Amino acid sequence: MSVPAKARARWDELVDAINEARERYYLHDKPTLSDEEYDSLYRELVELESKHPELASGESPTQTVGGSRAEMFEPVEHLARMYSLDNAFSLEEVQAWAARVDKAVDESPAMLCELKVDGLAVDLVYVEGRLRSVATRGDGRVGEDVTYNASFIPGIPKSLAGKKPPALLEVRGEIYFPLAEFERINSEQLALGGSPFANPRNAAAGSLRQRIDRRQDDLADVESRSRGTDREEVRLARLRDELALATGRLEALRLVVHGIGAHEGVTFATLSEAYDVLARLGLPTSDRIRLVPDLAGVEEYINYYGDHRHDVEHEIDGVVIKVDDLAIQDRLGATSRAPRWAIAYKYPPEVVRTRLRDIQVNVGRTGRVTPFAVMEPAKVAGSTVTMATLHNSQEVARKGVLIGDMVFLRKAGDVIPEVLGPVVEVRDGSERAFVMPTACPECGSALAPEKEGDIDIRCPNTRSCPAQMRERLFHVASRGAMDIEGLGYKAAIALLECGLVQDEGDLFALTADDLLRCPFFTREPGKGEEGPQLTENAKGMLAQIQASKDRPLWRALVALSIRHVGPTAAQALARDLGSIDAIAEADPERLAEVEGVGGVIAEALQEWFAEPWHREVVEKWRAAGVRLADETSTSGPGTLDGVTVVITGSLEGFTRDEATAAVQERGGKVSGSVSKKTDFLVAAGES
Repeated sequence: MSVPAKARARWDELVDAINEARERYYLHDKPTLSDEEYDSLYRELVELESKHPELASGESPTQTVGGSRAEMFEPVEHLARMYSLDNAFSLEEVQAWAARVDKAVDESPAMLCELKVDGLAVDLVYVEGRLRSVATRGDGRVGEDVTYNASFIPGIPKSLAGKKPPALLEVRGEIYFPLAEFERINSEQLALGGSPFANPRNAAAGSLRQRIDRRQDDLADVESRSRGTDREEVRLARLRDELALATGRLEALRLVVHGIGAHEGVTFATLSEAYDVLARLGLPTSDRIRLVPDLAGVEEYINYYGDHRHDVEHEIDGVVIKVDDLAIQDRLGATSRAPRWAIAYKYPPEVVRTRLRDIQVNVGRTGRVTPFAVMEPAKVAGSTVTMATLHNSQEVARKGVLIGDMVFLRKAGDVIPEVLGPVVEVRDGSERAFVMPTACPECGSALAPEKEGDIDIRCPNTRSCPAQMRERLFHVASRGAMDIEGLGYKAAIALLECGLVQDEGDLFALTADDLLRCPFFTREPGKGEEGPQLTENAKGMLAQIQASKDRPLWRALVALSIRHVGPTAAQALARDLGSIDAIAEADPERLAEVEGVGGVIAEALQEWFAEPWHREVVEKWRAAGVRLADETSTSGPGTLDGVTVVITGSLEGFTRDEATAAVQERGGKVSGSVSKKTDFLVAAGES
């Protein structure tokens, strides 16, 4: 049965919006959607896919968890999977979740309530009592190794307390800034001429993901070559200050543990018992955890911290409710993205008033034109807000806001700024309506919806619109794509303004001589040097560009900005077809056969490769030496055709991704949770 064009167009919009929000949140630490807005879009997508199952694919946000891992950090495979949490925005939704739990296990289990810290989720592994690794959550299976940076954080023990620590202990926690430190860091940012962090979570993520080791190496290198000139002393002072600033921020971070993963040599029957054990081992646990016997206790806890949330030393964005009994947790299991034995309740956000100074528009890498509010600075939920997205012209009209209005502002989920609407009674007649531009503010092209029925309007000048080119360059360098450290917004703008690249196709052919033509990448010559010299950052960026050429094929596919092709679909395409040429030449039916792709992504791929200049980009990358084929052949015997397999635990001799690929190569399907359609459950080690 074919999908109606209107439904397919809406699916495209929802997937684009959700994937862009995820990229901004997980990869750039710059969220653009509020929790409530994200949740609303996500629920609409679930409902749409339930009506039209053929739209669902492995790349759909309904089938995936979290974000990607940065190539600049080594990968760490979690011993047990790290999940997201389902959200509840009302007590009624919490009650409905509790009722499902009661029905599934035929009893009303005790619940553990804890505050949801607004920080960065991490996984810590101790072997024989000594810290082996600290990793970010990543996609839930593989995260980023941040062990070295984490060594600067007070409260993360290098060794567990006690005479006989467990042989193996994997714990989950949250790294965060206390509010006082967050305010200090934002003041520091402003004093240095930078932009303040949007919230403590972004600040924690940005601070933990710095390459402290590279800063130390750079400083040591300059110190070893220094001849004591005034210029060199100034540079050394700057490098030392930057290193001190970076390590100082790490030292201001804190950890609270809130879960367990794989473990050997220690047992516990309940989560509350596990927390007691973790505390005795010297790991920092929260003193605000409460074990309650029933739903009434849950509601009392929620209501108490609803009234006292600002008495807590760190920012919170809700309450997490978990079934305490670990055996019952195992019985309840998990979906492909979240455990059924836990839920996160989100508090209604606080609301303040401020003046809407202007409404401006931003052009994204796919050409989508998004209006955003520019406001007088307002302090809400612990930080100062000056801008908020308004999404599209229909949303501006629905909210009824005028430029010059006094508006109600909140941080939905206490994280993302959101304009609620105008304070109509204080209008004085000087306000004026926002008019969506008809021409692109960056290149002047006429704006229009891409397809009939689309809410968003787009700039069609995909090849040469400066805004789209800038955003695409930045996307190529992002952690989810080619992961080129040093190529940020400012560098992307400089490359374009200096005429060093015409589009992303030119990026991998850049040379040192090219960069020397652009002042952004150069410094004045030192003693014994002639002419402008490349900065250390420019040299590092060139080295990163060169190194990125050998990234796996799937990363190049993501970097090409093909609609709907994120890491999951790109990895499936690379496994199945093996080269970009095979993907480009495959017909839609062949592409749709790839596990996790489907008709919508197949159509997007065909449309992308049908554009001549897109193929020019591919050929430029090929000429520059970018890897556009995977060396290993993925064709294998179809011994698992039609078979659905669930993989859990740590497999000897295989990473989870390798095991998944082995099943898929033989025609099988890998699911994230056990259901009546499951043929085999592969369980090994701790799960």
